[in-house]
Amino acid sequence: MKYNFSLLTNRTSTNSLKWDVKENELPMWVADMDFKTAPEIIEAINNRVSHGIFGYNIIPDEFFNVISQWWDKRHHFQINTEWMMFCTGVVPAISSIVRKMTTVGENILIQSPVYNIFYNSILNNGRHVLSSDLIYDGKEYTIDFDDLEEKLSMPQTTMMILCNPHNPIGKIWDRAILERIGELCYKHNVIVLSDEIHCDIVMPDHEYIPFASISEKCLMNSITCIAPTKAFNLAGLQTACIVVPNDKLRYKVNRGINTDEVAEPNSFSTTATIAAFTKGEAWLDELREYIEENKNISYKYISDRIPALYVVPSHATYLLWIDCSKICSSSVELTNFIREKTGLYMSDGEEYGSNGTTFIRMNIACPRERLLDGLKRLEKGISLYTPNL
Repeated sequence: MKYNFSLLTNRTSTNSLKWDVKENELPMWVADMDFKTAPEIIEAINNRVSHGIFGYNIIPDEFFNVISQWWDKRHHFQINTEWMMFCTGVVPAISSIVRKMTTVGENILIQSPVYNIFYNSILNNGRHVLSSDLIYDGKEYTIDFDDLEEKLSMPQTTMMILCNPHNPIGKIWDRAILERIGELCYKHNVIVLSDEIHCDIVMPDHEYIPFASISEKCLMNSITCIAPTKAFNLAGLQTACIVVPNDKLRYKVNRGINTDEVAEPNSFSTTATIAAFTKGEAWLDELREYIEENKNISYKYISDRIPALYVVPSHATYLLWIDCSKICSSSVELTNFIREKTGLYMSDGEEYGSNGTTFIRMNIACPRERLLDGLKRLEKGISLYTPNL
């Protein structure tokens, strides 16, 4: 490989949310990679830093152009630059869109288990969470379309937040499923807000499908949030893009993000994005290979050495969604126990919905030495938690 993803970087004492932990603790929770971003991005940021003046910024046309070109090349979807708006992050975008496009007291549909911040964006703005829970058969997840339509048809349901690919289960929704979701939402006048932030972290030889690319109905009834932040580890630079093909919806979204003051870039956000999408492709492809190998190592290690756990297979994200139902009824209790006994810090599945109570989420986007350390701690923690197993 041209790039060294096995390099261990000390992230303590850097004001890192992930690494704000006790000495000897190993954080493998929040979706933040332990890899330095692409050197091409670092070079672009350094060039910007060397200028030495960091006043107010505009959003250059190149920002939108490079995103459009990337989606055309990598995801086979031509995004018109007129459809695009800058935002300081996908989460600020989602919260702003919820406020602008729905009314207090209305239902916003999600598919649990799902990214925990969706709940915050809904509840903190006085809307109701309505979950059409994903169905887990002990091996994988599917959608209960009868339940989905029943809940979409409720008069108070006005928006669905789709996670594509899905966090935390790492599933890439196929064309037929996305088309069916799109048809149902169009039929029942429910706007689709599609969070596609994990779309570039898919396993080699796999592709995600943009929801808006499925059909004219999906295109004109959707708002899509995209960003380079997960793929290139740039979350701290606060950069994202909202794509809204429908003129009327776009006008409202634009008013919302400007009213909420989340539409202005900092001095590095556009610079990093442009560098990522023009010079970061080779780095990203090698990253995907490295993460796939990390996944394969994790699958085998857990299967061979911690057989009481089951990792749900996935083709996207760098997150493991681990079924612990054979040994516990509360992943909150389990993750707290493992952290106390071994220092391994993971996310409890209850954060992602009531049907995640017996699952844990583990971030494996780290150098291999750190991954193996985490797996050994997990094994030790499980053995201490279940001494008689």
